[in-house]
Amino acid sequence: MKIYRTQKAKRTILSTYDRLMEEWGVTATPVDVMTSFGSTHVNVFGREEAPPLFLFHGVGDDSALMWIYNAAALAPHFRLYAVDTLGGPGRSIPNKNYNRMFDDAVWMDEVLDSFELDRVHLAGVSHGGYLVQYYSLVRPERVGKAVAMASSVPAKESGNPMKTMLKVFFPEALFPTRRNIRKLLVKLTGANSAAFTDHPLILEHFICLMRGYNNLAMGYHRVAGFTDEQIDRIRGKVLYLVGESDPFAILGGKAALELYRMNARFYPGVGHGINHEIPDEINSVLIDYFLSPE
Repeated sequence: MKIYRTQKAKRTILSTYDRLMEEWGVTATPVDVMTSFGSTHVNVFGREEAPPLFLFHGVGDDSALMWIYNAAALAPHFRLYAVDTLGGPGRSIPNKNYNRMFDDAVWMDEVLDSFELDRVHLAGVSHGGYLVQYYSLVRPERVGKAVAMASSVPAKESGNPMKTMLKVFFPEALFPTRRNIRKLLVKLTGANSAAFTDHPLILEHFICLMRGYNNLAMGYHRVAGFTDEQIDRIRGKVLYLVGESDPFAILGGKAALELYRMNARFYPGVGHGINHEIPDEINSVLIDYFLSPE
């Protein structure tokens, strides 16, 4: 499965990726973990003796973009592992098993095992929020606490996620001109869309991703709908942070969280880029939540 549409697109995306890493305000050590499904790139940073916190980005983005406004604030409190998801843009490289037999839980097991970690905290945004919910469900003994941002509980009755994606991303994603991509960013975000549109490097990287990344490469990450009993099992483990202006929340995500009485906090005027739009508030919540007694 091709991750990038062309070799030129790959070079451009990885170049802007590296430049974003330079703006994190903290030094991260790149580690490439060999798993059954390919090489997984992890940016490791923060205090070595602090509680371990794994970070997962969404579809069509990468760790360099996702945590640019959060890395420096979280680093004094945690040992952080920002993962480039296999199949996503970034520096992870799938092998032939990724196409044939990919399993999210086994992949995450192997990444944690490579760092000799038995139990960790998890935080993820969008599809990364699904990953932390899923792993909390199937490996509860390995997860202390989890935070799902810009995400909702994947109930079986939630409908087709692909249809929701199409409603949000089209028609702009079909014609990724600079004007349309800016328009899409404004549609995705809330009052502080400037966190994306007024940051030249973030905007450049996002444009490169929209034009050069092959979103079909994430298709082997299956999103499984949870039963009511499974939702009950993660209710006490997962905190949801959701913007009320997030189009995915408006199209049913917020209603599902309320229906299932999940532990959720909603933020007026905030969209899908919640940890970019209100980073100070989100950083504070993450620090307080993960450092408080379980």
